[in-house]
Amino acid sequence: MPPSASEAARHIRLLLLDVDGVLSDGRIYYSAGGDELKAFHIHDGLGIKLLQRQGIEVGIITGRTSPLLERRARELGIDRLIQGREDKLRALEELRAGHPVPMEQIAYMGDDLPDLAVIRRVGLGMTVADCNPEVARHARWQATRKGGEGAVREAAEFILDAQGKLAPVLESYR
Repeated sequence: MPPSASEAARHIRLLLLDVDGVLSDGRIYYSAGGDELKAFHIHDGLGIKLLQRQGIEVGIITGRTSPLLERRARELGIDRLIQGREDKLRALEELRAGHPVPMEQIAYMGDDLPDLAVIRRVGLGMTVADCNPEVARHARWQATRKGGEGAVREAAEFILDAQGKLAPVLESYR
């Protein structure tokens, strides 16, 4: 029997994220000039920073390629970024080849069918409130918030809490 989500979260050293539907609401906006626009929730950004400050790395694996995402990743200090990859499981293996982390120490948060293989393979498969039903069936943990609306922050706090690190982090802000 697999460990509970809380037990699995205790061992997480790397959180990998999908973008569209997780870090953003999944919508793609284009300006009249053809520029792509995306919105990222500021709460998710702080959640990522909190994880990093506690020694938990954060990375991104996404099927689309976007200069906006490169900018956001730089702002957040995310070095592990793989874009334009539909086969996310293969992307995960490539990422691990360059930076070995045991699968049981990796969490992945996705929302749709291209994320399913990774969600099932890592130590802690996570998803957002408004995910595909098949993804919800296989994820071990599901946020109460939707993608692009603070779900990543919720996941970050869940991991930190399971590791006994959330209370000291919150206390540092008081």
